[in-house]
Amino acid sequence: MDTPADGTARAAAAFFDLDKTLISRSSTLAFVPSFYRHGLISRAQAIRGAFAQLAFRLGGADHRQMERIKEQLTRLCRGWPAERVSEIVTTYLGQTIGPIVYREARWLVDEHKRAGRDVIIVSTAGEEMVGPIGGMLGASEVIATRMRLADGRYTGEVEFYAYGEAKARRMRELAGERGYDMAQCFAYSDSVTDLPMLEAVGHPHAVNPDRELRRVACERGWPVLAIARPPGAGRRSHAMASGEITT
Repeated sequence: MDTPADGTARAAAAFFDLDKTLISRSSTLAFVPSFYRHGLISRAQAIRGAFAQLAFRLGGADHRQMERIKEQLTRLCRGWPAERVSEIVTTYLGQTIGPIVYREARWLVDEHKRAGRDVIIVSTAGEEMVGPIGGMLGASEVIATRMRLADGRYTGEVEFYAYGEAKARRMRELAGERGYDMAQCFAYSDSVTDLPMLEAVGHPHAVNPDRELRRVACERGWPVLAIARPPGAGRRSHAMASGEITT
């Protein structure tokens, strides 16, 4: 049974990657139309963002692509007023993110909360987006990329990049602060780039995994969850309905 005893649940947490694990797209790129409407990016940049979103949905992103995306996004947001970005994200959160949350993922989050575990979203996306999404999903904490500010505007420099081993390191720090037993914690991700995050807990799960993560999960006997049903679908995925997922 891939579940800690009820008596230890409150000393544990469930850590969720965001993009393609809880939602079907890139959270950052999902806001591109809103940023365009409010003059933060040009029409050409919005079109490039739409193509990038399509590529991400179809193939995900490996380490090289993630580094390229990081460079492009930090360059793009240089000079943006942080308060304005937060206003746009808050205003369009429901219509932008609400429809792309996997129904099954929301159910899984709620199951962990009912079991008494904290739910932590761990994402490479910026905290301006991840924070409100975490609030919408009822997460108790988020771990996200933090951009450097000067006079209320983004400098184009990264203060904390929530990626790879940095995700796992912050998870362990949070566990120390809150008293989590990492051996009793759960983690969920779709990407092999999150291998350190999955290896940091006692109950790792591959969700809609890319090819390399699927290979690792099969070799190590980790649960592989298929929750790629369209958001808003009327019933749970086969994996959940058949009892393969337990919390």
